[in-house]
Amino acid sequence: MAAVDQNDLGRSLPLAADASIVARALLLAERIDTRRLERQDTLGIAPLIARVNEGGVVVLFRYGVVVLYGVAQAAQDALLDRLAPYLVEPFQTHERDEVRLVVRPEGDDLVDPDGTIAFKALTIERLQLVAEIIARNLVLSYYEGHIATAFDRIEPLADILTRSGRPGRAGRILLRQIGDVLRVQHRMVGRVGAGEAPDLLWDHPELDRLHARLVEEYELRERERVLDRKLEVITRTIETLVDLGQHSSSIRLEWYVIVLIVVEIIVSIYTWLVR
Repeated sequence: MAAVDQNDLGRSLPLAADASIVARALLLAERIDTRRLERQDTLGIAPLIARVNEGGVVVLFRYGVVVLYGVAQAAQDALLDRLAPYLVEPFQTHERDEVRLVVRPEGDDLVDPDGTIAFKALTIERLQLVAEIIARNLVLSYYEGHIATAFDRIEPLADILTRSGRPGRAGRILLRQIGDVLRVQHRMVGRVGAGEAPDLLWDHPELDRLHARLVEEYELRERERVLDRKLEVITRTIETLVDLGQHSSSIRLEWYVIVLIVVEIIVSIYTWLVR
């Protein structure tokens, strides 16, 4: 990947007025080691943005997402091959999302009813901001599916515990579910920060309106709050089920102790009578 400057951006993305390009977001891995990709000739590092050798522009995020602007399929395949050594825990299948961009010099930065994002000027900062939003949207979608699956897994475990009063093998599964939920929470808060304003806005406050429109369009804050509530419900449910299982185990242990005491008393009485 070779970087571009602001004047060279038009040659990397030859986008005439009212013409459009496709921005494609791909979730490749748990994490991308973007620090190893930072070079002196890169365009920017917050987030990292560079030109693709075969044509187009790429934006990379450490939480495992790349956003491609105007990159053909063959160029995308070549780029992903070059990125492979920098992927940490890569996914077998790639979640993806696409959005169309158009430049309208006489208009304003806005989102059309059909979801097309319109720029009044094609700038690196606008590409970075859009990439940030659609990358967060993709990660949120991924975790929404992950949490829905967690709900499906917990329900039959709760039924088993309700019917039998014992967790059985489900106890270990519940503990693994707690680990999965904690890991999702860590990734959402520590890495993605879907509800936080991008650092880019500190240096470019003129993009605040575009950011607000994009956040509203993708409902990032509302979806993050819903996801947080679901994570909280799952955590409380799992903890309750584990506590019930531990309580059941404690009761069984107490009965074992009582039986042993009774047996010991019977043996002592028998021994005394024999003597």
